[in-house]
Amino acid sequence: MNILLLGSGGREHALAWKIAQSKLVEQLYIAPGNAGTSQVGTNVNISAEDFDAIKDFTLSNGIDMVVVVPEAPFVKGISDFFKNDAQLHQIPVVGPSKFGAQMEGSKEFAKQFMMRHGIPTAAYQAFTKETLQDGIAFLRTLKAPYVLKADGLAAGKGVLILPTLQEAEKELTEMLNGMFGAASATVVIEEFLSGIECSVFALTDGKDYVILPEAKDYKRIGEGDTGLNTGGMGSISPVSFADKSFMQKVEERIVKPTIDGLHQENIDYKGFVFFGLIKVNDDPYVIEYNVRMGDPETESVMLRLENDLVALFQATFNGTLKSQVIRHDPRYAVSVMLVSGGYPGDYEKGKVISGLDEVTDSLVFHAGTTQKDGAVVTAGGRVMTVSSYGKTKDEALAQSFIGAQKINYEGKYFRRDIGFDLQ
Repeated sequence: MNILLLGSGGREHALAWKIAQSKLVEQLYIAPGNAGTSQVGTNVNISAEDFDAIKDFTLSNGIDMVVVVPEAPFVKGISDFFKNDAQLHQIPVVGPSKFGAQMEGSKEFAKQFMMRHGIPTAAYQAFTKETLQDGIAFLRTLKAPYVLKADGLAAGKGVLILPTLQEAEKELTEMLNGMFGAASATVVIEEFLSGIECSVFALTDGKDYVILPEAKDYKRIGEGDTGLNTGGMGSISPVSFADKSFMQKVEERIVKPTIDGLHQENIDYKGFVFFGLIKVNDDPYVIEYNVRMGDPETESVMLRLENDLVALFQATFNGTLKSQVIRHDPRYAVSVMLVSGGYPGDYEKGKVISGLDEVTDSLVFHAGTTQKDGAVVTAGGRVMTVSSYGKTKDEALAQSFIGAQKINYEGKYFRRDIGFDLQ
C-alpha cells in the first residue's frame, strides 16, 4: 500500500522509520518531511495544513492511507475533509475528527470530558477576559504554585507554573489580554498536583484500544529539570515506576473510561490518544490529553514497539483492533535531543551538521533539519534525537551520549541527565 505521512519533526521521522519496516508498505511519502525522513521514504514539498494540495497528491499517487502526526491539521479538520469529500472518503486517515481533536485543541473541553466520565484530574475553573476578576478570586483560593493553561494550541508553550500569587495574577491578566493570541482567549486555572510524570499512549478505533509502551519525557532546558520549558529534551522507556500495579490503575481509571467516553458520546476517533499523567502518591491523574504521539517520546516508544505499526493501523479501521496483542522489546530505549544554541529563546538556523555518518550504534531521528547545497543544516530549535537501546537505562543513556558527541554543529547543546529521576 502507498502511505502519506504528514509532518516534519522528530516523531514524524521515528514513525516513518517504523512504518517503512512494514511489509505492507510499497511507497511511503512524507509531507513535508526533513533531511532525515528522506532516508526512509520520499519527501513531498507540501504543508501538512494545505488540504487541497494534500488531496491532489493523494489522488495523483494512489495513496491508500494517510497518517497525520502534528496536532494542527486535526484541529483544522483534516479527517472531516477526507470523510466529506466524494473522492477521498474511502481513504482512512489515522486520527480524530475535528470535534474529537478538541481533546487537545481545547483544555476546557478536555477537562469537561474528564469530569463527565469520572476521570481523575486536578480541580479547575476556566475564565475569559470578561471574567478576569473571577479568575483572580479563584487563584486566591488556591495554594502555590499556580497552574495557568491557555485553552487552545500554543505550540507547547501555553502552560505556566508560577510560584507566587502576584505572578499568577499578572500572567493571567496578560494571557487573557492576548499573550498567546486566540489560544489564550480562555484560560484554565488548575490546582497544582505534586508528583512524577509519565506519558501513556493508546491506539483506538473509538471503541476498542491497545496500549503502547509508556515513556517519560524531560521538558526543561537545563539539567536537573531547571530553566525554561522546551518542546522536550529527551525521553526514556520503560518508566521504572509505571509497574504492573500502576499501569493497571491507569488502564482501569483513565484509559478505559476515556475510550468508553468517546464511544458513548459518538465522537469519531480513530488514532492515537496521548495521556499526559502524573503519579500522586500511588495514584495516576490526567494532566492533559493529546490527539497524537508525543515528541520526543515517540523516538523511544517506536524502538520498543515490536508490532508492525501499519498492521495496527489496518486493525484500527477494519474492526480487529481488539484482537491485537502489543509486543514490547524488553530493552531500554533512551532518546537525547540535540538543540540549537539559544533554544528555547532566539536561535540561528542554517548551521552545517557533521558527524552523522559516524553514529553507527544509535538511531538518529531528524527534527529541525533540511538540506542545503548538498549539506544537512539546522532548521529549528530542536535539531535531532539520538536514540539507543540498552539492557539498562544507564547503558542506553551512555550509548546515546556517544552518538550525541559525534554529531557536531555550531551551538550544539544537549542534556546529559535524561532519566536522572528514575531508578
